[in-house]
Amino acid sequence: MSSGPGCSSVAYGEAEEIGPFHIRPDGKTVYLNPYSWNQVANILFLESPVGVGFSYSNTSSDLLNNGDKRTAKDSLTFLLKWLERFPQYKERDFYIAGESYAGHYVPQLSQAIVRYNKATNGKAINLKGYMVGNALTDDYHDHLGQFQFMWSAGLISDETYKLLNVLCDFESFVHYSSACNEMMDVASEEMGNIDPYSIFTPSCSANASQTKWLLKRRLMVSQLSKKYDPCTEKHSEVYFNLPEVQKSLHVLPEAAPSKWETCSDIVNTKWKDSPITMLDVYRELIREGLRIWIFSGDTDAVIPITSTRYSIDALKLATVKPWHAWYDDGQ
Repeated sequence: MSSGPGCSSVAYGEAEEIGPFHIRPDGKTVYLNPYSWNQVANILFLESPVGVGFSYSNTSSDLLNNGDKRTAKDSLTFLLKWLERFPQYKERDFYIAGESYAGHYVPQLSQAIVRYNKATNGKAINLKGYMVGNALTDDYHDHLGQFQFMWSAGLISDETYKLLNVLCDFESFVHYSSACNEMMDVASEEMGNIDPYSIFTPSCSANASQTKWLLKRRLMVSQLSKKYDPCTEKHSEVYFNLPEVQKSLHVLPEAAPSKWETCSDIVNTKWKDSPITMLDVYRELIREGLRIWIFSGDTDAVIPITSTRYSIDALKLATVKPWHAWYDDGQ
């Protein structure tokens, strides 16, 4: 599940991050991703809620009434219907993954599944756990960590850092006050034309005009590959607007957007409910015995590693193993 709220899992999760097919700079052809997760698991990339990507509703007003509760409810309904159609997967171990604002989507959907299974005295969905990366978890700690990271990386001034902590204290990550919004503008100006989701890599000049808006409104994490391309979002917008691509994906012509976009402004700006914390949901799911993996890249200034550490610490969990270096195949 991708972030936003309002961003496409097909565009980001599949075509730019962990999917098998990535898009070349020509916007017309694809190549195989050697690090795709489908080499070890079957993956569904869910466009949620309605109005995101190619996901649609027969009632146009639905796009104006999205929020966390509805997203979890609709996603659960989708999974139940999908398993009815493909029952051979019903007994398989099921994990949910996502990044950034999916730090809300993923635990909320997991909670909905656990409660549904209990209410129906069965395991309609064989949920084993979930994983989230650079995840929006708790607004207070996420802001605290974000401002600290931007300041410690030399991206903002001392004065802006102090004012952010005062004016944005306990603010929602989705619904800013006007005072906090103005300070986020100042921080964005001081940061300049860099990619806030990957501060040490080149930014795409085609996306430069969006950078300020993205910092404040979209919580999308651009993950790096061995051959980093900062313009993957641009390539996706070209590719998924091609008629032949939409036909291959079985997109209904009458339901296709007039212009496909990686993120929906309407969904994002009209978002309704967004709880300030997921910590209570985590506590419930930990008690239920779900496996939970929280990971965090260290060059993202939107939901940085400092935010992740503060949020995990707030759970007050017992340490089973001490901090240690993590090697992959000796590296």
